[in-house]
Amino acid sequence: MHAVSSTSDHPRARAAIQALQPYSRAFAGEVAPDYRSSSNEAPWPPPESVVDAAVTAVKNGNRYPTLHADDLIDAVADANDVTPGWVAVGDGSLSLLTYLLLAYINRGDEVVHAWRSYEAYPITIVAAGGAAVPVANSSDGTHDLPAMAAAVTDHTVAIIVCAPNNPTGATVGHAELVEFLGSVPPRVIVILDQAYADFADTQIDNDPVRAQELLEQHANLVILRTFSKSYGLAGLRVGYLLANPAIAKQVKAIQPPFPVSAPAIAAAIVSLAESDARRRTIDAVIHQRTALTALLRHANLPVIDSAANFLWLPLAERAEEFASACSRARIAVRCFTNEGVRISLGEPGLVEAVRQVIESQASPPTSGRVAGDAAIGADQ
Repeated sequence: MHAVSSTSDHPRARAAIQALQPYSRAFAGEVAPDYRSSSNEAPWPPPESVVDAAVTAVKNGNRYPTLHADDLIDAVADANDVTPGWVAVGDGSLSLLTYLLLAYINRGDEVVHAWRSYEAYPITIVAAGGAAVPVANSSDGTHDLPAMAAAVTDHTVAIIVCAPNNPTGATVGHAELVEFLGSVPPRVIVILDQAYADFADTQIDNDPVRAQELLEQHANLVILRTFSKSYGLAGLRVGYLLANPAIAKQVKAIQPPFPVSAPAIAAAIVSLAESDARRRTIDAVIHQRTALTALLRHANLPVIDSAANFLWLPLAERAEEFASACSRARIAVRCFTNEGVRISLGEPGLVEAVRQVIESQASPPTSGRVAGDAAIGADQ
């Protein structure tokens, strides 16, 4: 094969696609990390019953699953107390967001989203043919909902609210979301991405979003959820969407046949019944989150209150320095240059490992071991 000498004689992607920033990779060294704290996964494998269901499905891998993963749709509908017409499922919630935007974006349409937020949003918006309209977060890492509402124009087709927000971990309350929904024209779809909603601490959060209640009141609301986090099925890629049947129908209309693999369907259905295992994962993450937040603040490092399975350190120009120190300690984190570092929670021993990173730097050392890791190990 030989190199093409001119850029004018081969296919070219759309200019908007060529201008996109690629999805970032974990900040890790050449040696495999001991602590995979970069991708917001559950650190424990699924329960045995879930694994057994997936393996059984693999043994019948010569057969297609149901056309729209209808059996999973029925299970999700039952778990969320809605009828199947309100549900669409896919190979991850991001896939469903993509099909939703493809179904509704016309040339020149805009999608408003917070920034910094999930870095796949602008990629997905542009891929669907729209224009991404970022709105800066407030200084505490929360969405500036009034500013997002004010960014709506005649060209706006959708707004994405990520709650809890990735990567800051900040969330929104029910009352402020109700006020926000009331300020958005009903022709604009409001997409509530709840990938991390399971990790909110109900003992602290006095106003959790009551999503089903809002769905009944707002025909333009779409909720995205995933099995990748608290359910521990990140490697199987499966998520779901809750929306008014008029919207869910359009998503299913442009999905390819068989949008979820048979093993993922089987695993997801069984995992819906494994509430004890899921609760153990959530409790362990919350426990470690509390301990690591205390450690970081004791070391005078900035950290935002999180309702997710990760912590955000808005370190600005010090972000790469801290991420490099983590890498040397074999902790893989996600670094956003000149912005901050995100540390995924759950890995046993993580609090002690971060303590050692802090002590290796110029920041004031901490004294003693911070409680938190023992409970993580006990829940494996």
